[in-house]
Amino acid sequence: RIFVKTIKGMIGRKLKRGEHALSRLKAFEGVPHPYDTRKRMIVTDALRLTRMKQFRPFVVLNDLCKRVGWTHEGEVERLEAKRVQRGKIFYESKKAADKLKLQKEKLQASASIKEINNKLAAFGY
Repeated sequence: RIFVKTIKGMIGRKLKRGEHALSRLKAFEGVPHPYDTRKRMIVTDALRLTRMKQFRPFVVLNDLCKRVGWTHEGEVERLEAKRVQRGKIFYESKKAADKLKLQKEKLQASASIKEINNKLAAFGY
């Protein structure tokens, strides 16, 4: 909520353009269900290292929330640990499925190569 209020203060929300931009904003605590199984990507253009000068002051939203009395940090950490555990299980099952798929493709390829080799042998190659 603090993040949304901060963005709301930065956007000209009284104009239609700002109103539409604010309606498209999504903010979550942790990683919600449809996004927890997707591959994570790093947006290098958004990194603090590339966007800010080294001497500029900055604040992490978590620290700011603690200072103003936010008390749900433990709950978010618990949910994040649970999400990470589910992600590991999902990744292991996906890796096993990919391995089986690769073995199946190799087996099919070797069978088709045997057929081709038999036909070539009939022609004397």
